[in-house]
Amino acid sequence: MKKLFEKHETSFCIILIVLYVILNSYCIQNYGTIDYRSALINTVFSIILVGLIIILGRTSYYGLIKPKEYKKYLYFIPLLLIMSVNLWDGVYIRNTRNEILFHILTMINVGFIEEIIFRGFLFKMMEKDNLKRAMIVSALTFGIGHIINLLNGAEFIPTLLQVFYAVALGYLFVVIFYRSKSLIPPIITHIVINSTSIFAVDNDVLAYIVSVFLIIVSISYAIYLNRSFEAKKIY
Repeated sequence: MKKLFEKHETSFCIILIVLYVILNSYCIQNYGTIDYRSALINTVFSIILVGLIIILGRTSYYGLIKPKEYKKYLYFIPLLLIMSVNLWDGVYIRNTRNEILFHILTMINVGFIEEIIFRGFLFKMMEKDNLKRAMIVSALTFGIGHIINLLNGAEFIPTLLQVFYAVALGYLFVVIFYRSKSLIPPIITHIVINSTSIFAVDNDVLAYIVSVFLIIVSISYAIYLNRSFEAKKIY
């Protein structure tokens, strides 16, 4: 299995991305994020990914280790700010307890899957040939991939904003992974952002402010991390 994967790594990555997009779109269109079936399907996908990573012996290679030297990363305080955005206007409970539970479970898996696919498999596959290109592609594919939400019924302007800040977040996450060798901080941040969305208060003006905030903080933090390390600068 390991030799087969290494020989056809590009094909495996493309298959994983396409399969995930299809499955996730199917879940959103048919069940939404608050149904047990979405939670179940995404959980199974996560288990398969974890199993594959273990079989390949690439747990640390794909960043499933805790980061070290927290001080170098400002103790990840910028990530805490990013994780708080959905709660800026308070907490609104509009769903039942089970719906909230299934949403959070779905989002735990979605955050894990997307980070492993875009920052793990895709980035590590391309990093060997061109680090700068790998970072850019990882960020762009993650951000542009959110356009699929239009097919799931999302409005155009909010989706466009989501694409822009998702690209910025994707770039920050890949910088953190590259510098710290750990994907745990991006996974946790991704999960919290997605999970708390169910409690967000609908506020169009705040949505624009949050989008700009995410872009500015993500890019600023990424630039800081790149400049604070002696390794080759990647912008």
